[in-house]
Amino acid sequence: MAMDPAWVIDRLESNVSVFQGQVRLVRSVQATWKPAPDEWSILEVVNHLAEEEIDDFRTRLRLLLEDPNKEWPNIDPERSVVENRFNSRDLQGSLHRFSRERARSVEWLRTLSQVNWHLAHNHSKFGSLRAGDLLCSWLAHDLIHIRQINTLHYEYQANTSPEFSAVYGGSW
Repeated sequence: MAMDPAWVIDRLESNVSVFQGQVRLVRSVQATWKPAPDEWSILEVVNHLAEEEIDDFRTRLRLLLEDPNKEWPNIDPERSVVENRFNSRDLQGSLHRFSRERARSVEWLRTLSQVNWHLAHNHSKFGSLRAGDLLCSWLAHDLIHIRQINTLHYEYQANTSPEFSAVYGGSW
């Protein structure tokens, strides 16, 4: 079975509504809550998604398609979360920023025609990365953070209702 780029792009677009649903009823105290100091909050995840949309996936795929030998800008997502104070931002504003940038990405992706998805860039850490690898990784990145936000919801609920057990709901 071959990759279906149109399906991946549609999935990227539809994931916006998944993220919107995940944060719909999140209050500011929950948005900034972290299960541990070295872990991310929901607010940090949402801001990370927006930053990755702009500085990572869209930029790097565009650069690869323009010139596979062109150097990619350095990114450091872990450092950026702290330096850019992601946890002090507004959740709805952050979600809007991500949604706006994802719409721009999807619009751009849909303008691409006759893409050689096997065109590759030699990455210093990951080795040969093809355009198709980046597109698939973009979607995988979404799915990882959808799971992360779900886990944060679960852990937040467990930590704010410690006198009750959720074991009846099933094992996590």
